[in-house]
Amino acid sequence: MSKFLNLSIPVFGGIALLIGLAFGMSSRNHNAEKIETLETRLAQISEHASNAEKATKVQSDRAVELETKLAEIEEVYAELAKNGSDLTQAAPAVPGTLGIGRPAHAKEIAAWDVDVLPDGRGLPEGSGDVFVGEEVFAEKCAACHGDFAEGVDNWPVLAGGFDTLADKDPVKTVGSYWPHLSTAWDYINRSMPFGAAGTLTPDETYAIVAYILYSNDLVDDEFVLSKDNFSEFEMYNKDGFVIDDRPATEYANWQGEPCMSDCKDEVNITMRSVFLVDTPPEGGSDSVPNMATIDGLPSFTKEGPSFIPVAEEKPVEENVEKASLATPSAEVAGTADLIKAGKKVFKKCSACHQVGDKAKNRSGPVLNGIVGRTFGTVDGFKYSKVFKAAAEEGRVWDEANLAEFLKKPKAYMKQTKMSFSGLKKDEDLMAIIEYLKSTGQ
Repeated sequence: MSKFLNLSIPVFGGIALLIGLAFGMSSRNHNAEKIETLETRLAQISEHASNAEKATKVQSDRAVELETKLAEIEEVYAELAKNGSDLTQAAPAVPGTLGIGRPAHAKEIAAWDVDVLPDGRGLPEGSGDVFVGEEVFAEKCAACHGDFAEGVDNWPVLAGGFDTLADKDPVKTVGSYWPHLSTAWDYINRSMPFGAAGTLTPDETYAIVAYILYSNDLVDDEFVLSKDNFSEFEMYNKDGFVIDDRPATEYANWQGEPCMSDCKDEVNITMRSVFLVDTPPEGGSDSVPNMATIDGLPSFTKEGPSFIPVAEEKPVEENVEKASLATPSAEVAGTADLIKAGKKVFKKCSACHQVGDKAKNRSGPVLNGIVGRTFGTVDGFKYSKVFKAAAEEGRVWDEANLAEFLKKPKAYMKQTKMSFSGLKKDEDLMAIIEYLKSTGQ
């Protein structure tokens, strides 16, 4: 018995120790699991809080958006109530329609109502002066219309042409032809610049129109165009148009079946085209008088032409070196016919330049007495840097220099503001030089 007790004590002690160790390990594992659980829970709570914060912000932004829309709707309702209607009213029943839709709101109409009338109605607030207009025009318009609104290649000329509307070859520009300033403002505002229509601000449009008026010598260089003085400005050709009464006087004659009785047995050609238009490969166009007559042309009946004219062969040009433009032959120099031809050629220059007793500087200087004159010396004209440099060098407009310049201005004098493409034909060059020689000082 005593031996048993002696043995049992160490055994029970060992077991107790083992149990204690096991309990300690168990407690340690339990604490680690508990910590891991708490960390996971904490991460979940943090994520939930972040999501809740995001949701709150989204809801707050949505609430602001809804409040804004509600205010807009209330404004519309207030306007409708003022006009005696509201959105709940049924569309008026109109025979032959679907009975849907509603009258457009004032703001909806205003968004589309951008036209400008001659009395200035429709103009936005704003203003623009000539100097700003010159800068905007050079940046956005000159590529097509030239720095001085003289036109480039086949693009429209915007300046000059005064008192030519009754001519056989009139020059129709903003200055010479358009009766209302609103036409220019409205068109530029809606359609210009080319390829970027509708990008001009009201101030830019006012400035461009002011510069075009200046290019036509209709205002001075200090002119400022605005909504306030717009309707006061009168265009040069304001009385040059009449009311179109053709619906009352002519349209009735075009109605009904065409008359196919009592027709002429034979029809004769009574005239030819007044001008012939040549389109050279390098671009542009040249209009020259048609000197042909009606002699030798066929007549026409219902069977067809009386004969088919045979085209003459183009004469072979002799390979003869042309006389120098600087020294035209005595037979043609100074003749009335050559000067007359030069006057017609000068129409291409009249958009920018003037000659004669009452000539004055426009977008280009006066050309009286240019032959023999030093470059860049016309009083009161603002020359470009390249012309100022030529004046300092003492360069002179002799016939050779003038011919070379007029043939291709930008090739002869780099950085000139003159965008005229040049005269392609030698006979035109010879004629215009003789005409300019006849203008005197």
